[in-house]
Amino acid sequence: MPAATPRSIPVNSQGECETNDLRSKLIVALDVSSARVAQKIVAAIGDYVLTYKVGMQLYTAEGPQIVRDLVASGLGVFFDLKYHDIPNTVASAVTEAAKLGVSMLTVHAAGSQRMLRAAADAAHTVNPKLQVLGVTVLTSLDQNDLETIGVRGTLQDEVLRLASLALANGCDGIVTSAREASRVRAELGHEFALVTPGVRPRGAKPADQVRVVTPAEAIAAGASHIVVGRPITAASDPAAEARAILSEIG
Repeated sequence: MPAATPRSIPVNSQGECETNDLRSKLIVALDVSSARVAQKIVAAIGDYVLTYKVGMQLYTAEGPQIVRDLVASGLGVFFDLKYHDIPNTVASAVTEAAKLGVSMLTVHAAGSQRMLRAAADAAHTVNPKLQVLGVTVLTSLDQNDLETIGVRGTLQDEVLRLASLALANGCDGIVTSAREASRVRAELGHEFALVTPGVRPRGAKPADQVRVVTPAEAIAAGASHIVVGRPITAASDPAAEARAILSEIG
């Protein structure tokens, strides 16, 4: 792993980064299948990024060691396994994740009150600064998808309902598309983290994402952090792409 860099900076009571350093707003998704590839990406990006997402693909391939390596290098880890199970199982998994030293982790807000509360309590018992984020509606879904699985009402209403549930039950923030971020901020305030995946620089292909926005649009809508993957990690010059995104959100 690269030389140590400052850890990811948590949001303040207004949901804003506690530093003018734009790097604290950008999370790069390491959606790759090996530690070797992940380490190569981190080295190529260098000091332009402080926090990396470890999700299901990389964690399934490499296990907890990749998380330990990133944390040991001084980097923040957004641990995105989207836990969704019975409360005891989720609490036990969150406890182990917290012990790894991650900065943020995700749970599905649809797991309801007891699961969300169990996750938040478990995380904060190990590390009071660990941010537990409730995932609302995946950015690959649209209105038709929600209707197919029996969800009534609009997509924005569902995001707001799940966001309210997560925040009322101990979560430190939510995950949603930036297309819903402005309404969430307007109705629920700014005293929590709002992480937006599905972010694509202007002109980039959306791939399997549906509700995509540009980095600047996401920040303007109220995102405290944006998650960008392939536009950076698959670029011929990942550092240049990360620098361009930082310039855009600045």
